[in-house]
Amino acid sequence: MKFEAVLFDCDGVLVDSEPITNGVLRDMLAEQGWQLSVQECMDIFVGKAVIDERALIEAKTGKPLTPEWMADFRSRRNVALDARVQAIAGAVQAVAAVHGTAQGRIACASGADRIKVEMQLRKVGLWPYFEGRVFSGHEMPRSKPAPDVYLAAAAALGADPARCAVVEDTVTGVTAGVAAGATVFAYAPTGQGDALLQAGAQQVFTHMDALHASLLGAEPRSR
Repeated sequence: MKFEAVLFDCDGVLVDSEPITNGVLRDMLAEQGWQLSVQECMDIFVGKAVIDERALIEAKTGKPLTPEWMADFRSRRNVALDARVQAIAGAVQAVAAVHGTAQGRIACASGADRIKVEMQLRKVGLWPYFEGRVFSGHEMPRSKPAPDVYLAAAAALGADPARCAVVEDTVTGVTAGVAAGATVFAYAPTGQGDALLQAGAQQVFTHMDALHASLLGAEPRSR
C-alpha cells in the first residue's frame, strides 16, 4: 500500500446507523411540528451535525434548539443505536484487511460525537482496530466539511495528509477529505457515486469487499 495511513469515516462507512439516527430525529422534529419522512430527514441531515443545522430546524419548527433538546436527542438516539446498529456489510473484514496491510496505521475520523462513535465501534466488533485512534469533529474547531478532523487524525498517526487515504460516503465527508489533501475513496452502495466524484473522490466503490484492493492499486494524490 502506497498510503501512510487510512482514515475512515464512521456512520454510513463502518456502521449502518443513518436510518436509525434519522428515525429518532424525524420523530423528535415531528414532536416540534416539522413533519418529514425518514428519507426526507436523511436527505437533509446525513453527513451533517444536527447542531450545525440549528437555523434550519428553528425556522421549520418555530422553536429554539435548546441544549436540553439536543441532550434528549442524543440520549434517545444512543438507546436506539445500542439496540439496533449493525456493521456495514463487509466492513469488519475490510477494516481487518486494511489494518493488517497498513500495520495498524488506521483511524476513525467522524463528524459525530465521541460517545456515539465509540459505542458503535464497540457494538459491531470494530473497537479493537480503532482503540486510541478515534477523532470526533465535535472536538475540533470546525467539523466536516472542514478538514480539521482528518488533519488531526493524520497528525496523531504521524502521517502526511497528502499520503493518507480517506474512506467516506457523503459529499460533506468527501469535501473534508479533499480539503485535508488526502486521496478519498467513496463508498456508494446505492448509486450516489456521481455526486461523490464531483466532490473530489478519486474512486467510488459499491461494496466493502472492494476497498482493500482499491487501496492497494491506487496512488496518493499528486501535490
